[in-house]
Amino acid sequence: MSVPFSQFPSTATIVPTPFRVAFPDEQITELKTLVKLAKIAPPTLENQQQDRRYGVTSDWLKTMREKWLNDYNWRATEARINSFPQFTTKIEDISLHFAALFSEKKDAVPVIFLHGWPGSFLEFLPMLQLFKEEYTPTTLPYHLIVPSLPGYGFSSGPPLDREYKSHDVARLMDQLMKGLGFGGGYIAQGGDIGSRISRVLAVDFESCKAAHQGCSDDSLSASEKRGVERRNTFLTTGTAYAIEQGTRPSTIGLVLSTNPMALLAWVGEKFLDWVDDPLPLETILDFVSLYWFTETYPRAIYFYREDFPQRKFTTELSTRWFIQKPFGFSYFPMELYPAPKSWVATTGNLIFFKDHQKGGHFAALERPQDLKADFTGFIEQIWPSIAAAK
Repeated sequence: MSVPFSQFPSTATIVPTPFRVAFPDEQITELKTLVKLAKIAPPTLENQQQDRRYGVTSDWLKTMREKWLNDYNWRATEARINSFPQFTTKIEDISLHFAALFSEKKDAVPVIFLHGWPGSFLEFLPMLQLFKEEYTPTTLPYHLIVPSLPGYGFSSGPPLDREYKSHDVARLMDQLMKGLGFGGGYIAQGGDIGSRISRVLAVDFESCKAAHQGCSDDSLSASEKRGVERRNTFLTTGTAYAIEQGTRPSTIGLVLSTNPMALLAWVGEKFLDWVDDPLPLETILDFVSLYWFTETYPRAIYFYREDFPQRKFTTELSTRWFIQKPFGFSYFPMELYPAPKSWVATTGNLIFFKDHQKGGHFAALERPQDLKADFTGFIEQIWPSIAAAK
């Protein structure tokens, strides 16, 4: 008997292999041993600042170590992950992992959700759960595909013998969607690095029919002005990690692969500072544990090299990467770059914009109900004309 939501469309030309997460006990034991033996730096002026102006505090790191050792249950996380259909398939030289909810409706709309760093496919599981609870395989209006980007999670890493960039990843995502039977049209949704990939898909790949993603002037609202201030603060004090990952990925990759507590400090800081309301500590440990068990941190930061030394992709947004196709955008006030609507409109054919009062960088994780409502509203607005054009 097939697992609910796991039936491929009849038009699929690939047959992915079902996948389940099951790390051996030895890996879990090793992690706990390393966490227990890891040293934490002595008190300094900087690591005692409770406002985290200089980064995470030693107190937080000690609290997280105790939780990781005594309260955290990775097997429960595995069970939650495995409650969703998952698959792997070989595309080009990448073994690609993805979670999915497939619909049995012939007119279901295909959507691919794309994560970024330091996220993973785990970001979208709360939203997939909402769809599972609302629909059955025969009533679900969408095919929902959530890949692990190459180098992340259970996907293999980028090739070792050549550069691998956003366009390579976008090409892979397009091949995945076509192979699953969606060559006639699909929609891309993404945040962080995923927003870059979705933009490339919308601009350069015909089968991607639309994109949804999560320049100051006097017309800015009070909320938008606060967003500009947050952006400026981030650019002033929050980008050191990106410079390191973009210019010295080998060094930082080797450093953070030696010690899970070091990885926790580096990655955990982002889940503290880039959100609106605090996330459960278990959620942060889910992401860090996944990075540790899959040894993917050093394999996942290759995107950052594209931004140095000239940050060319960003400067070309208004020309090369302008989205001519339908473009939707959800504004969350605690994003890293909470761009005002007037700025967003200069980067694409903006036909859907939703301004939210709560939410941060990890919108699918923090506000799954809001993001679900946004992109379903976006689809309802644009898909009838896209379907008719087919």
